[in-house]
Amino acid sequence: MTDLASAPATSAAARAVDAVKTYGEGDAAVHALAGVTVEFPTNRFTAIMGPSGSGKSTLMQCVAGLDRLSSGLAYIGDTELGGLNKTQLTLLRRDRLGFIFQQYNLIPTLTAQENILLPLTLAGEDPDRQWFDTIVSTVRLTDRLGNLPSQLSGGQQQRVAVARALVPRPDIIFADEPTGALDSQTGIEILSFMRRAVDEAGQTIVMVTHDPHAASYADNVLFLADGQIIDSMPDPTTDRVLDRMKQFEA
Repeated sequence: MTDLASAPATSAAARAVDAVKTYGEGDAAVHALAGVTVEFPTNRFTAIMGPSGSGKSTLMQCVAGLDRLSSGLAYIGDTELGGLNKTQLTLLRRDRLGFIFQQYNLIPTLTAQENILLPLTLAGEDPDRQWFDTIVSTVRLTDRLGNLPSQLSGGQQQRVAVARALVPRPDIIFADEPTGALDSQTGIEILSFMRRAVDEAGQTIVMVTHDPHAASYADNVLFLADGQIIDSMPDPTTDRVLDRMKQFEA
């Protein structure tokens, strides 16, 4: 994770410059991103919102190196992703990024502890046991570490996924609808922990969501429509975000 003493709060953990992503060709072409320029500040929680098809997930995937831009530039820190080959991208995602998805993506044959430690295991690194214990305790998994995913509830599986993203101390965590499959109480617990990870551990989080309440946990909300950023909202509240989203339906 970035040294908090040396990194200004406004520095960009990730950014895109004139980002264009087009699927298909000719009359069938779909312009998912239409020239987006954006920065995601270090040590901040940014939410991305917009109607279906607005490009929010595409933006996150391209900035995270999960998909390639058609044109423009995407950076993690000072590393431009377009110049990396497949192996280099894989290593960058493993060593510097964390991911939380709605589907959990846990390995069914591994215990909760083995799933949490998987990124470090793949990198051949030993965990910081104090940090590991802190994360596991916070997400209330201490007594579930020996269980397989099939022996855990959906909320517990998502807590494993959150812990897996945080334990390696990545430069930035990308979360795609991380609470979409959870009950409201578990969702609140996950969002509260993500908020604490930013405030207390200096983490950087970028989250795609359709939920105004989830977005209210962020420092700033970016609104996309038709592949472009059309608005932003610092210090969001659920009601303000909901009112802004209603304008998309007008």
